[in-house]
Amino acid sequence: MRQMNQYIDHTQLKAEATEADIRKLCAEAKEYSFFGVCVNSCYVALAKKELAGSEVKVVAVVGFPLGAAHTAAKVAEARIAVAEGAEEIDMVISIGALKEGRLDYVLSDIREVVDVAREGGATVKVILETCLLTDDEIRTACRLAQEAGAAFVKTSTGFSTAGASIRHVILMRDTVGDNMQVKASGGIRDIAKAIEMIDAGADRLGTSASVDICRK
Repeated sequence: MRQMNQYIDHTQLKAEATEADIRKLCAEAKEYSFFGVCVNSCYVALAKKELAGSEVKVVAVVGFPLGAAHTAAKVAEARIAVAEGAEEIDMVISIGALKEGRLDYVLSDIREVVDVAREGGATVKVILETCLLTDDEIRTACRLAQEAGAAFVKTSTGFSTAGASIRHVILMRDTVGDNMQVKASGGIRDIAKAIEMIDAGADRLGTSASVDICRK
């Protein structure tokens, strides 16, 4: 197992986050050598500047937190984020389209973001918001994300009715096998839960409690 810090995307996605909060996030990420920082797209340029000279990656969320934006809006947001320095894009799927079976739309929505990210050398994680989905819908979303060329499937935004669960991480890992990576995010606030998620199959963790987790 890697050192715990290298599993972590240190996260600040609150609506009230300020530039000072992002600078603090980046300073902590450098101090603890986290894998990445995960920020809203308007803070990508600032995070990139603050992390200059470090190995910490900038991760930007797209279509966050609802996933209900027009595909063209998601593509534009991803393009700007990559141009400003994002190395990974965490996009939210169109949850309503998935639930009503408009799978071609969901696939196209993911693929268009993947394509624009790939042009800039960035990878994509697809946020499923598992708390709103049935097991069959989770499996379907995983397969669509894989078909669209995404690198990861991710459990949650952390802004819905629940965050990551061990059961859903196991389900996602079983569905994608070794073909994709899995990110668990939402409600991971201590070292015990972080280890549980990794043992269940998570390759990356999204958390705002990163410092507390790595201090213990």
